[in-house]
Amino acid sequence: MRRRSSGAAAALGLVAGYAVDALVADPSRGHPVAAFGRAATALERRCYQDSRSRGTAFTAVCVGGTALFGYATTRGSRGRPVTAVATMAAATWSVVGAASLRREAAAIGSLLEAGDLDAARERLPRLCGRDPRGMDEREVARAVVESVAENTSDAVVAPLFWGAVAGVPGLLGYRAANTLDAMVGHRSQRYARFGWASARLDDALNLAPARLTGALTAVLAPTVGGSRLETWHTLRHDGGKHPSPNAGRCEAAAAGALGLRLGGTNSYTSGIEHRPYLGTGRGPRGFDIARANRLSAAVSTAAAAGLSVGALALRAAAHRRGSGTR
Repeated sequence: MRRRSSGAAAALGLVAGYAVDALVADPSRGHPVAAFGRAATALERRCYQDSRSRGTAFTAVCVGGTALFGYATTRGSRGRPVTAVATMAAATWSVVGAASLRREAAAIGSLLEAGDLDAARERLPRLCGRDPRGMDEREVARAVVESVAENTSDAVVAPLFWGAVAGVPGLLGYRAANTLDAMVGHRSQRYARFGWASARLDDALNLAPARLTGALTAVLAPTVGGSRLETWHTLRHDGGKHPSPNAGRCEAAAAGALGLRLGGTNSYTSGIEHRPYLGTGRGPRGFDIARANRLSAAVSTAAAAGLSVGALALRAAAHRRGSGTR
């Protein structure tokens, strides 16, 4: 009975947390992820060395400690269904970023459609790490569409996936790993070795969610006037071209569903990167950002519904296995 109730709590908590995020986006101050980032930065100052072993230990402490905190909160709510649902919902809200992602993208899209390219460039760093100087409308729009596609997985589907699999520890542990990847996982002289473990862990944790995101994008392509067949073809043909083992799946699927061509030359403060083209359509324009947001919302909502059912099924299966061993 306890495992059945834990399954219901996990399923209801995922749905409730996702719904709360849709209504109450991330606060500008006091967000739990920001607090984790400050703590990780303080720890990095104390333990940094230009070595993989030190970086691996740093990653283990940050991610493991966060997951253990999630486990402790889960144990504290055992036998109290309402508290268990509330705990799961709060954890889900704290790690899912669907509303904030689409809000930032929509703001930039509105500026582009109004012809205010300078303001759109100024706002772009809130969404992605590219250098906006000198970007034209198409380049800004492409950066936003690609960011929405990738972060639909990273900020929505992936945390929901790990919440379904491992409950609150999965939610918090995934977000810790993903945050560390953004902090130290990029290739630079300082983090090439120290950030290696964070980057590899984030890659591993996103393998399944990114492919789920690509599959859902293909299934839901008609919601933005796209073709399921064309999206599947683009996903299979172009998804593996991207240097990331995961981002390419999300971006290729979005390109196919939206009828766009993504990829090209990206400018970062650390240098220039040339990405392969994904899709065979036209280049993105400002008005395509609203379409990308609609696709992201459809994929995110489908993932929340499906993974909540998955959470219930996983725990029911665990209950049956436990009953069978008695």
